[in-house]
Amino acid sequence: MRTKLLFAQLPLVLALGIAIVVGSYVTRELGRGSQEILKDNYRSVLAAEQMKEAAERVDSGVVFVIIGRSGRGLEQVDENLPRFEAELVAQEHNITEPGEREATDRLRDAWTAYRAAVEEVRKAPAATGLDDRYFARLLPGFLAVKDAAAVILALNQDAMMHKSDRAEHMAGRWNTLLVLVSIAGLVLGLLASAIMTSRVLRPLSVLGQTARRLGEGDVAVRARVDSQDEIGELARELNTMAERIQKYRQSSLGELLEAQLAAQATIDSLPDPVLVVALDGELRHANQAAEVVLRARAEAGSGGLANLEPAIRTVIERLRQHVASGSGAYVPKGLDEAVTVATADGERLLLPRAAPLYADEGDVAGVTIVFQDVTRLHRFEELREDLVATVAHELRTPLTSLRMAVHLLAEETVGPLTAKQADLVFASREECERLQAIVDEILDLSRIAADRIDLRLDRHDPEVLVREVMEAQASAAATRAVTLTSELLPGTPPVLADHERILLVLANLVGNAIRYGASGGTVRISARPAGGVLRFEVADGGPGVPAEYRQSVFDKYVRVPGGPASGAGLGLYLAREIVRAHGGEIGLTSPPGGGATFWFTIGLAAADREYREGP
Repeated sequence: MRTKLLFAQLPLVLALGIAIVVGSYVTRELGRGSQEILKDNYRSVLAAEQMKEAAERVDSGVVFVIIGRSGRGLEQVDENLPRFEAELVAQEHNITEPGEREATDRLRDAWTAYRAAVEEVRKAPAATGLDDRYFARLLPGFLAVKDAAAVILALNQDAMMHKSDRAEHMAGRWNTLLVLVSIAGLVLGLLASAIMTSRVLRPLSVLGQTARRLGEGDVAVRARVDSQDEIGELARELNTMAERIQKYRQSSLGELLEAQLAAQATIDSLPDPVLVVALDGELRHANQAAEVVLRARAEAGSGGLANLEPAIRTVIERLRQHVASGSGAYVPKGLDEAVTVATADGERLLLPRAAPLYADEGDVAGVTIVFQDVTRLHRFEELREDLVATVAHELRTPLTSLRMAVHLLAEETVGPLTAKQADLVFASREECERLQAIVDEILDLSRIAADRIDLRLDRHDPEVLVREVMEAQASAAATRAVTLTSELLPGTPPVLADHERILLVLANLVGNAIRYGASGGTVRISARPAGGVLRFEVADGGPGVPAEYRQSVFDKYVRVPGGPASGAGLGLYLAREIVRAHGGEIGLTSPPGGGATFWFTIGLAAADREYREGP
């Protein structure tokens, strides 16, 4: 396998090698052109420049001799005559261009004549008539030498320009050739490498398709790979695994089908509707009860969940999202979550619950939803509540008379009481008050169950509400030596609430704090605005609420063990329903170190709004 992959990359390596060779050749050719220019013409140009400068220096020396500065003039002449001769000899040995030989010969002739004239002046610097001789022979000879050197200079400069243009043109062609060769080599290398790589990796594609079909359940598929490398070995191992799986399937297929039929029969025998829904919302299975009651069909083309009633679809979607989010199974909190379904036998109440359906890998693959029929249970609950409400209502009249009689006795209106009689009367009065509270709670419960909570909304000052509750609970607090404190800040905004109902909520929370808090402790009542609502808090220093009761303490008939025997366990339930009727929330916090803080929220009242009685 490694050898094949290396051969697959070989075209790219060859293309890179060709590009390197061509680039090296182009670079060498460009360097050779530059060297030819320097070798052929630069020395002649330099010699011509030097000869012109030396001739000018000789002419200046002759002029110095004529004007009477013989010493300086002869010194300058002696210094530049050999310099000119040396450069002329160098030029004669560097003939490279056409016509350069003739120009050099003319320069040699002009220099010979000029040098002879200069030698005469050099030998007789004090002779007379030098000025006439200068203009007659020396100056024309100097100009002839200078012109001949200029011809050689121009000839070599033109040659340099021509060779430079030719080198530039050649560089452009070589550069184009290099680019074309590199592109062609790269394209051909990539194409050849891709073809060879595809041929090398084609068995991997066969293995991938085989593995995918095998994962989809096609255990009869086999990988056809004829090679002796690692991929061939892997293909043979995959085929061996597929054969073993196929044998296992064939041996256990009957048992699996029998187990599936048994599970199907068990689910269909359940009287409650059962649905199996995938995480994408597709209905995978529905038992016979679901088909009859909910009219659900799991067959292809039957519409799935689309045939269900909107209320049922909403419940299914809510439970599916709950399970899909990783929250685990969904357990209803009460009968009030039941949904009403119309059937041929009349309306039925179905209480939904859900459990996650796990795949073999342990991931959640779907959700199983059971709609428990609680129609009869709901009717029994209604009968029970009606009975309790009726009994409580009938108890009000005799209880009122009994309370009045006990109060008259306690106030000794009908005569004085002995100490023992007074203790019995006071105990009877407390029990009558406790019984009256229970009756009131039961009647409030019946009104809540019948959705008959009429709220008389108005603006109320939180400080006034807290002060009224503290005054009403002062006697109970004094009995247990509990100190009631208000921690409301000045300027706390008013709330929109029903006066009597909110007082009932506060009274229940404060009363519970007094009863369950530590004797001789402190109960703190506070309120602060937060996000458009006012949050009331009632905190005590008691033992707190056990963790197992924190979720159910607001349910009906729930009482935390270890507390005083008072009430029917409906106070917190009534408080929750009243707060919810106001659109608020209620809850509690109980840290491990002890103490409990019950809180609820009520909406703030707008300054420019008028209110009236309403539900």
